[in-house]
Amino acid sequence: MAAAVCNESKKMDSVNKYKNEIEFAECDCCGLTEECTPAYIARVRESFGGRWLCGLCSEAVKDETDRSEEDITTYEALDRHMKFCEQFKCSSPPANPAEDLISAMKHLLRRTLDSLRKNG
Repeated sequence: MAAAVCNESKKMDSVNKYKNEIEFAECDCCGLTEECTPAYIARVRESFGGRWLCGLCSEAVKDETDRSEEDITTYEALDRHMKFCEQFKCSSPPANPAEDLISAMKHLLRRTLDSLRKNG
């Protein structure tokens, strides 16, 4: 019984230590806040010239680098993505967000069905 209590105490100590190492980091592109370890934050900043990017934005930058017809650096892809995010943040919200969501879902469904018909 004492051994089980001791093991449980060690597990709780390691969980508490892990919680103390968690920091909040705000994405320099979109503003999303994520919980990360300091080591992870440092690795991401090293990859993107001192800027911290959330997982979604870092994937978008990698995708931009891969998709670009010309050979661009990670920093050029990052600049493109940051400009896109800035334009998105500056745009005004839709007048009727519910209708916009319904319209987007309808468009997505039509594209999916059209794709199935062509392949079927």
